[in-house]
Amino acid sequence: MIYRDGDWLAAKVGDEMVMMSATNGNYIGLSPVGARIWELLETPRSIEALCRALVSEYDVDPAICRAEVDSFIATLGQHQAVRIGDAS
Repeated sequence: MIYRDGDWLAAKVGDEMVMMSATNGNYIGLSPVGARIWELLETPRSIEALCRALVSEYDVDPAICRAEVDSFIATLGQHQAVRIGDAS
């Protein structure tokens, strides 16, 4: 499962989203698809559930979607915006 982590504040700017962590002083700009992933993570989800949702909303090949989501989640993890773990 992927969980939002930290004290990130997010605001939409047009179709994009800007996120800021007051603790870390980090800023992240998200594309419309990245913003949608962040919205979907309001409720913890698996990578598979994220990909199913995105494939149903966007015209994207499932394999390409999975690779891009894996990369995006890894980037969010580097910024300490998400954590990956079980439900416990």
